[in-house]
Amino acid sequence: MSATASDYPGERLGRPVSGRGSIGRPGRRIGALFIDYAAATILATAFLGYDQFALPEQAGWTLFSPMIVFAALQILFIPTLGGSPGHRIVGMRVERVTGGWAGLWRPVVRTALLVVVLPAVIWDADQRGLHDKVSGLILVRS
Repeated sequence: MSATASDYPGERLGRPVSGRGSIGRPGRRIGALFIDYAAATILATAFLGYDQFALPEQAGWTLFSPMIVFAALQILFIPTLGGSPGHRIVGMRVERVTGGWAGLWRPVVRTALLVVVLPAVIWDADQRGLHDKVSGLILVRS
């Protein structure tokens, strides 16, 4: 077996195969993303005048309001609750690779890359997106 091969995602990082502290799997990640983006869309509609049925030329800046709210939720809740509302609902948390609190700047970097989308869909063998690798964070089961 080579030095980079592993039997399960997170093994190379010293994470357990399942349970608390194991890598958050794609199903939970996608579920959390849908919960967070739905919440962001509801909040943008209620408070920022977002109209999902408006044509782009009519929507103006409100076209981006769900993504702005989504980013704000990530940046606010990851440092304070250890994860976004979606993460917490599906039983995950965001922490540093070495364990512990994510800090203040790491969630900002992670979110900026997540909003770009492409870094989030590029994963390594440990099922960590590029946005998590660059920010030094990991999404694990809580």
